[in-house]
Amino acid sequence: MLLMLLLVLLVWPPEPCGICKGKCLLSLEQSEVDPEHHYKSGDYFISGIVSAKDARFQSLNFSRSPSTKFFTKSSKFVWKCLPFLFAVKDINQNDHLLSNITLGYNIYENFFKVEMTSDPLLDLLSDGEANVPNYRCGRQRSTVAVLEGAETGISIQMSTMLGTYKIPQISYSFASQILGDKTHFPFFYPMLPVEGVQYPGMIQLLLHFKWTLVGLLAPETDQGERFMRIMSSLMLTNGICAVIYQSFPLNVHQIGLIFKQFYKWSKVNVFVYGSETSSFRIGMLIVERVLQGVQQQSVEKVWITTAHWDLTVDLMFANLSFKYFGAIFSFLIQKRKWTNYDAFNLFLKSILNFWKKTFTCSSAKDAFSVKVWRRCRQREDLEALGKEDIDQILTLDSYLIYNTIWAVGRALNSAYVSTFKRSRRNGGMKTESQRLKVLQLHYFHQSSQFHNNSIDGVYLDEKGDLTADLDIVNWVISPNKSVNKMKFGSLVKQVSPYFEFTVDQKSITRMEMLNKPLPPSRCVESCHPGFMKVAQEGKPICCYDCHPCAGGTISTMEDVEKCIRCPEEYHPNQYRDQCIPKKIIFLSYKDYLGVILVSIALFLVLATGLVLGIFIRFQETPIVKANNRDLSYILLISLLISFLISFLFIGKPTGTTCLLRQTAFSIIFSIAVSSILAKTIMVVLAFLATKPGNKVRKWLGKNLSNSIIISCSSVQVVICSIWLGVCSPFPDTDMHSQSEEIILQCNEGSVAMFYLALGYMGFLAIICFMVAFLARNLPGAFNEAKLITFSMLVFCSVWISFVPTYLSAKGKSMVVVQVFSILASSSGLLGCIFFPKCYIIILRPDLNTKEYLTIERKVKN
Repeated sequence: MLLMLLLVLLVWPPEPCGICKGKCLLSLEQSEVDPEHHYKSGDYFISGIVSAKDARFQSLNFSRSPSTKFFTKSSKFVWKCLPFLFAVKDINQNDHLLSNITLGYNIYENFFKVEMTSDPLLDLLSDGEANVPNYRCGRQRSTVAVLEGAETGISIQMSTMLGTYKIPQISYSFASQILGDKTHFPFFYPMLPVEGVQYPGMIQLLLHFKWTLVGLLAPETDQGERFMRIMSSLMLTNGICAVIYQSFPLNVHQIGLIFKQFYKWSKVNVFVYGSETSSFRIGMLIVERVLQGVQQQSVEKVWITTAHWDLTVDLMFANLSFKYFGAIFSFLIQKRKWTNYDAFNLFLKSILNFWKKTFTCSSAKDAFSVKVWRRCRQREDLEALGKEDIDQILTLDSYLIYNTIWAVGRALNSAYVSTFKRSRRNGGMKTESQRLKVLQLHYFHQSSQFHNNSIDGVYLDEKGDLTADLDIVNWVISPNKSVNKMKFGSLVKQVSPYFEFTVDQKSITRMEMLNKPLPPSRCVESCHPGFMKVAQEGKPICCYDCHPCAGGTISTMEDVEKCIRCPEEYHPNQYRDQCIPKKIIFLSYKDYLGVILVSIALFLVLATGLVLGIFIRFQETPIVKANNRDLSYILLISLLISFLISFLFIGKPTGTTCLLRQTAFSIIFSIAVSSILAKTIMVVLAFLATKPGNKVRKWLGKNLSNSIIISCSSVQVVICSIWLGVCSPFPDTDMHSQSEEIILQCNEGSVAMFYLALGYMGFLAIICFMVAFLARNLPGAFNEAKLITFSMLVFCSVWISFVPTYLSAKGKSMVVVQVFSILASSSGLLGCIFFPKCYIIILRPDLNTKEYLTIERKVKN
C-alpha cells in the first residue's frame, strides 16, 4: 500500500500549502531510522550522497522502514563532509561568485546500500517536510546538483530518480561505461573518466616487473564482469596468464567455491583486483579468508586494484589483519598536494572535535515530518581549524569533492549571471521570484570549462573525451597496520590511445629499505637476450621454453616472441643479443695466404726471367735452335706475364682489376697454350720432313707457327671482347656466403662467358696434349714432344681439379684457388719444358753440341 501511495503522489501535481502552522494534511507514521543527515541552509543547495559507513540490515518487510545496525563508526564520513563545509564557505565568501545569494548543502549517508539510497533521494526531491515528491509543505529547497561517488548500481538508481526532475547528477569517481550513454542518462555528468582508464597502466605495471602469472579477481557485479572480460583480453594480448580467474559474491559466507583452488593461490604472488568503492573492503576480507587456508605462505601478496580509494583513512578502521598483503597498488588522480599523513594522524582528534562543535544535531521530530531524522545543522559561526593547510591534509575523496563543488559553484554562477543579463535586456528586474530553474544549469555542465578548470589532471582530450593523468601509488602495509604511501610512478595520456608509463626507481629502493621487496610471479624464468619464447603445447601462454635465436637473428630484450634479423652489413655476436659490423675481407697482401702467393709468384717471375735470359744468352746453341727458338721466347714471355697476372687477383678489387684479371689471364694463357701447340705441330712436321719425298718441308717456318698462335689466340680474344662488351666483370660484395664477413670480390658479370673462356683454353690444352702424346716417341736428341706431353698432363690436371674446387670454395678462398691454379699450371709448363733444357745448357754443355745431335739421331734411326 505504501509503495502504491508513493507512486500516486509522484505523478500528483504539486500544490503549495503555504507556511503551515498546524499539522500537514499528509501524516504517515513510520518507524524510526537513523541515517546521517548534515545540512546548511541557503538559497540553492548542493546535495551529496556519500558512502562511508558499513551497516548491517535486518530483513525487509513492508510494515516498517528498514532499520540499520552499524558495526563500525567510520571517520571517513567526516572527511567526505569537510569539503562541503570549506568549499561552500569559500564560495559564499567570494565576492565574484553568486552575489546576493547563498549556497547551502545537504549531505546524506547511504551505507553502500541500494535500499538505503531511496530515503536520501526522496528527502532531497521533496520540498515539504514529508519525504513525498511533488508535495510541498512548510519549506522550499532548490537542489542544483547531487554529488555522488557510488558504485554503478547505486548511480543508476540515482540517475533514474533524479532524471525525472532533470537534476544534474555529478559523479566524482570513475564512472561505468553504462552511465556514459547520454540517451539513457542525459543528466549524468562524470568528473572523472569512465572505468578502464587504469587498465593500460595495470598492464604496463605487470610487464615492468615481469609478473606474467597473476590472479584476476572481481566481485559478481556487472562492472566486475566487464573488468574480467576486458582485462583477460588485454593480458592475453601481452602474454600475461590469469591462472586464477575468480569472481566472488559480496558475502563472506558464500565463498566455498574459492577454497577449491588452494594450489593455484599458493603459486600466484600478484593479484589484479577489479573493485568498486563498495566492494573493495569486503573483497579484501574474502581474499584474506581464502589465503588463511593456503598452506606454506612464503611471500606476501601484491595487489593491483582499480579502487579509487584513500586506503590510509579506511585501514585504521577495517577489520582486516593484512597478514598476507605486502603492497597494494592503485591508480589515483594526480593531485597538486598530497596528504601529509603524519600531520593527518596528529590532526585527526582535533578534526573530530571540530566536527562535533561545528554541527548541532537534534533527534526531535519536526511537526511536519513523517519520520524521525537525526538532523545536524551547521552553525553559522564556523570555527577555524588553525594554521594547518586544509588542502594539504584533505584526503583524496575530499580533494575531489572540494573541486567538484567549486566546479558546480562556477557553473551556477555562470547560469545566474546569464539569466540576470537576459532579464536586464528584456527590461525586467531581478526579484526573489526570479529563481534559476534546474534545467538552465545543464548547458553550463556540458561546457568544456566545467571539466578543464575543475580537477587537476582531468581534462578533455583531442577527441573531446574525458581523460585523466594518474599517479601510481603503492600502499605499503606494515605489521602494525600502518600505511606507508609511496608515489610509485605515473600514467600520462599521450595522443590517443597511447599512454606514457613511468616508474620512479627511488620508490623501489625505498621498498627494499622497508624490507618490502616485490616478489616474482612467473611460470618460468625469463628468456634472456639471444633467446626467444616458444610456447609449450597444452600450457598457458606465459609458460614457454627458451630457444636460441636462429643464425643471423638476435633478440635484445627478454621474453621476445620473435628474433629480429640483423642488417646485411651486420652479424650477431657470440651471445646473439647484439648486431656487430661484419668484417670486410679480401685476399690482401697482408694475409698470410697473400704473402705466400706473392712470394711464389715473385719467385716464379724471377725463375722465368732467368730461363729467358739463359735462352737469350745461349740462343745460338743447338738445343735452343732445335726447339724453335722464337716459339720458346713467346712461351716464356707468356709464362712471365701469367705469373704477373696473379697480382691482379691479390688486393682489394677495383673496377680496373676486375676488368683485366679474367680476360688477361684467359688471353695470355691461350697464347701460351697456342705456342706449345705450335711447338708440338712443328716437331711433328720436322720429323715428317726428314722422310724422302715428303712435301711437308715447305710448311716449315715462322709463318706456320705464327699463324697457329694468332688464329688460336684470336678466338679467345673474340670471346673476351664479347664478354667485356655484353656483361663485363665489376667489383661486388658478397654478404651472404659468410655469416660474419663481407667479401669484396669481382663479379664475373656472366658466369657462362667465364666458363666459355676457361673451356676454350682447356680445349686448346687437350688438343695440344693429344698431339704431343702421339709424337712422344719420335726420334731426335731434343724431341720436345715428351716434355710437352708431361707438361700438358700437369696443366690439364690442375685445371680439371680447379673447377670443383672453385665451385665449392667461398670468399677469398675462391681467389686463392684460382691464383694457385694459375701459378701451378704455369710453373708446370715452365718446369716440364724448360728446366731440362736449362739443365743441359748449364750443367751438361757436352750434350749441347751438333755432334751429339747427329749421333743421337743416327742411334734412333
